[in-house]
Amino acid sequence: MAKSLRSKWKRKMRAVKRERYGQKELARLKNILGINDGSSDANMENISEIVTVADPKSLQAEHPSTSSYSTPPEEEMDHDKKRVYNKKTLRDQYGNYPVWMSSRKIKAIASKNKITKKQKKKAAKKRKKTN
Repeated sequence: MAKSLRSKWKRKMRAVKRERYGQKELARLKNILGINDGSSDANMENISEIVTVADPKSLQAEHPSTSSYSTPPEEEMDHDKKRVYNKKTLRDQYGNYPVWMSSRKIKAIASKNKITKKQKKKAAKKRKKTN
């Protein structure tokens, strides 16, 4: 669908617009920075007064707390409580199924557990009657 004549024409026109607006944007940026010479090459000597360039490692060393990857120790969650799952029923100590288990799987396991529970009750009743 992306190979139709209309989409090819649109793509071509977007490329033309990109080129035209790119030139306008460059001229506007030069005007804002105060580089008003008519040549296409900008004089970049004065930019060092306006802008300071720093690499990320030096910024990380100066401000280690602003890193988005590290969290302070007081904000970390407590993960010392482990959930213990029963192999037969697949439930944890609180009676909940695992988060990763789908609702269909939970429904199937619950119905299977219900059937085995009924069978155990029947077997217990028979043993009680025979004794």
